[in-house]
Amino acid sequence: MHEKIEINTDYITLGQFIKLINILESGGMVKAFLQDQGALVNGELDHRRGRKLYPNDVVEIESIGSYIVTKD
Repeated sequence: MHEKIEINTDYITLGQFIKLINILESGGMVKAFLQDQGALVNGELDHRRGRKLYPNDVVEIESIGSYIVTKD
């Protein structure tokens, strides 16, 4: 089951999303994390902080959890 994360904009970048879900605090930590591990976005490995996430996108972060982007 995916945890729903609500945004109030048309999209959010992957870097902003990771900060939003409170697994990493700083942009530098997010950058290093994505370079090293990356995240699965809709089943595809991605290492870009600027990757745009839209409502209904699924983000999976290994050992952390699975999330779905929703819009309020």
